[in-house]
Amino acid sequence: MDLQLALPAAAPALWLDGVSRRFAGRGGIVMALDRISLRVPQGGFFGLLGPNGAGKTTLLRLACGLLRPTAGRIEVLGDDPVRRPEAVRRALGAVLGGERALYWRLTGRENLLYAAALYDLPPAPAAARAAELLRFVDLTERADDLVEGYSTGMRQRLALARALVHDPTLLILDEPTAGLDPHAQAAMRGLLDALAREGGRTIVMATHNLLEADRLCDAVAIVDRGRLVANGPPRDLKAAVARPGGPEPTLEDVFLALTGRSLAAADRSGAPA
Repeated sequence: MDLQLALPAAAPALWLDGVSRRFAGRGGIVMALDRISLRVPQGGFFGLLGPNGAGKTTLLRLACGLLRPTAGRIEVLGDDPVRRPEAVRRALGAVLGGERALYWRLTGRENLLYAAALYDLPPAPAAARAAELLRFVDLTERADDLVEGYSTGMRQRLALARALVHDPTLLILDEPTAGLDPHAQAAMRGLLDALAREGGRTIVMATHNLLEADRLCDAVAIVDRGRLVANGPPRDLKAAVARPGGPEPTLEDVFLALTGRSLAAADRSGAPA
């Protein structure tokens, strides 16, 4: 008799089941996320898309354990970020505040060594890891300069390196190219593309730059006004709104078809994140 053992499926990198999050606002209760259910498998580059205030940042902060859901359940690599925050913290790296997460009165190298100490890396491996990451983000020549003298793009690259110090399984990024000039944006996209090509790590990136998401992401979820309106590979979402004989659609066309307004118009309308 040929017996085959069923191997357990890997836990999703990120799993949300009916997750809602409410905040008290000036005009009353604000629903930042409204019954979001989403499964992000391990591996690959996943984009969380939507206008400013759609709920993207709230979702990422929930995943990092910085907020608690008002309703529903969330897991990160099989762990609950509320009940097991330490396990989740060690499994993921996050760039949520960008350059604001850095210590400007320390050097770039000192920032990375401090982050390594928080994860209990011994001094010698920590120094080697810091040097490796400084090379990766092209900051070796400025490694021993104070971060307060860095450009915005350099700080953003250092923030990425800081999130990678402990070689996390899951990397969470909130608008990693926002506020950067075109040259710095291209440099950051190059780093993210290199990380994606390495494999073995899941990257979840929130952005309202739809062209950027189309270039980088294997799959995306579109969130608008706190609700999930689409989820799938960019090519499939674009194919669903394509018109025979018409131009090739973009993710902007997908957003317009699903919400009835352009991303720019949605940005202008504003909503709490």
